[in-house]
Amino acid sequence: MHEKMLIKGAKVLNGIIDVQGAKNATLPIMAASILLKGQTLTLENVPDLYDIQTMANLLRDLGADVKFDNHFMVISVPDVLNSEAPAELVRKMRASSLVLGPLVARNGKAVLPLPGGCVLGSRPLDFHLKGLAKMGATIDLNHGAIYATAGRLKGCRISLDFPSVGATENLMMAATLAEGETYIENAALEPEIINLADVLRSMGAVITGDGTNVIKIIGQDRLCSAKGEIIPDRIEAATYLLAGVITKGTVTVRGIDAKYMDHILAKLIEAKVSVNITDNEITASWNKSLKGVSVKTMPHPGFPTDTQPQLMALLTLASGTSVINESVFDSRLLHVNEFKKMGAKIELQENVAIVTGVARLLGATVQASNLRAGAALILMGLAAEGETTVCDLHHVWRGYENLVGKFLSLGADITLMD
Repeated sequence: MHEKMLIKGAKVLNGIIDVQGAKNATLPIMAASILLKGQTLTLENVPDLYDIQTMANLLRDLGADVKFDNHFMVISVPDVLNSEAPAELVRKMRASSLVLGPLVARNGKAVLPLPGGCVLGSRPLDFHLKGLAKMGATIDLNHGAIYATAGRLKGCRISLDFPSVGATENLMMAATLAEGETYIENAALEPEIINLADVLRSMGAVITGDGTNVIKIIGQDRLCSAKGEIIPDRIEAATYLLAGVITKGTVTVRGIDAKYMDHILAKLIEAKVSVNITDNEITASWNKSLKGVSVKTMPHPGFPTDTQPQLMALLTLASGTSVINESVFDSRLLHVNEFKKMGAKIELQENVAIVTGVARLLGATVQASNLRAGAALILMGLAAEGETTVCDLHHVWRGYENLVGKFLSLGADITLMD
C-alpha cells in the first residue's frame, strides 16, 4: 500500500467520472448479513476499498463465507457464527462497531474490542450501548472490549440524544430480530439509512419510517436470503466535482441522482460555481467570480461533515471570506495547519474556520490526518503551483476506489511513491 503521492499541480482537470458505490452504505449492509442463518446476501455495486476488505475479513473471522469480485459480493452465512470480533480488524476501522447490534440479536452475545478508524474526536458508542441496554442487553466494559449479552432482545422506544448514523443502523438491525415493536426516535436521516432499510426489507424485516426521524421496526423470528444494491457514493462524487472546480476545469460525475447531494450542490451554486444537473449526471465548472460562503456541518439533510475539508480546499481560492462551522466532529479541523503550509489563509476559533481567499496555492509536503482531509489535501495539491507530496495515504485508500486512475483520466499529473 503506497503511503505517499507526488502531485505536479496547476493542471486543469476535465472529464467524466463514474461514481463508485457508497462506502458508508456498504459497511452496515455487510454487517446486516450477520442476522441471517444458513442464508445468503448478494450485493451489487460494492466499491473495492480497504474498509470493505476489512469488513469482509471481519465477517470471515466470525464464520461467514465472503466472495467479492468486480463490485459483486456474495456473503453466505452458516447456522453458527462466532460471537467475538477480532481485535486487529476492529482497530482498523470505526465501522466495525456495526456488527455489535446484529451479533447480539442473532447470537445472544457479542464481544467487540473498542474500534479504531479516523481520528475525528470523541465518537463514543454510548448511543449504541444505551439503546441495546434498553432492548434488554447487559453491557459490560472489560479490558478494552464491550461484552454484550441478552436473551431475545425486546422491542421498545429508543430516543437518541443525537441522530447518530451508526447508532441508528446498529439499533435498526438489532430490532429486526427483537420481540415486538421498536421505535427509534431522533433517528438519522441519511440516504445510507434508507439503503440499509431497503436491504433489510428484502431480507424479510418489517421496517417503516426510514428517512424520517422515527423508524418503526416489527421484530421477526428469522430473516431470509436476499439481494441488494448499494447506492452511489455522494462524498466521492462531491470530491471529483470539487477537483474539477478547484483546478479551473469541468468535471462530470455519472451514475448519481442529484437528490443525494442537495446540500452540497446548493453550497456550490451559492459560491457561484457553474452546476448543471441531468437525470443521472452532475457537472461542475470553475467560474472566475467564485466567492466565499458560510457553511455549518449538520446531520443529514444538512451539509455533510464528510465534504467539509474538500469544500474548504476550494474556498481557499474563493474571493472574500468563508466561515466554516464544524458542528459534527470536534477534531474535524486538523487539516487546517496542513492547508496553511500551502499558502491558505485560515484562522481557527474553536470549531470555526475563517477562510480568506488567496490568489494561489503553493506546493508543499503535507500529511493526511484522516480520510476526507487526505482527499482535500490531494485537491489542494492538484490546484497548487509546483509539486506537492501528500503523506499517510492509508487513510485515503479506505474510501476512494481507483483514485489515481480516476484523477489521471481527468488529466492530473500524479505519481505514487513508496
